[in-house]
Amino acid sequence: MKDGMNEAFLGLGGNEGDRLENLSACLEAIERECGQILMRSGVYETEAWGLYSELKFLNQVIQVQTKLSAKELLVKLLLIEQNLGRKRSAKGYADRPADIDILLMNNEIIDSDELQIPHPRLHLRKFVLIPLHEIAPNNIHPVLHTRICDLLAKCEDTLAVNLFKASSNRLP
Repeated sequence: MKDGMNEAFLGLGGNEGDRLENLSACLEAIERECGQILMRSGVYETEAWGLYSELKFLNQVIQVQTKLSAKELLVKLLLIEQNLGRKRSAKGYADRPADIDILLMNNEIIDSDELQIPHPRLHLRKFVLIPLHEIAPNNIHPVLHTRICDLLAKCEDTLAVNLFKASSNRLP
């Protein structure tokens, strides 16, 4: 972290509507509302995780530099999801046009009712680990003290994760 800036890795996804357009709208809103996107993975098509759905998800991971704190970032991301048509319910996992998760932020560990960083299921989901590995394979999970590449190698998730669109913006 330099000059009061924070570095966050965000997982983006959605399976309703024009999925690619929704991801693009997420990226634009994040850049406008949250901070500069430093890197982005390719876009991956995946089966639904945690729910039955015939609609496949598109997923992507981005690295963002932001002046926002973790809680401020969460508030902005929830508003972006809502503006893109996400309706949250207490029922758990559901189809949605947009989903944005804070996966990692600096080396912070936050465990509160409204926010958990690192994301508590990051290491269980190939649809997160594969794109995160693409842009940050050697980053270390601050709780498990394990590199992303090693978490991916050990992940037991068997759902298919297929490259849908290669990254057009892998910055150094």
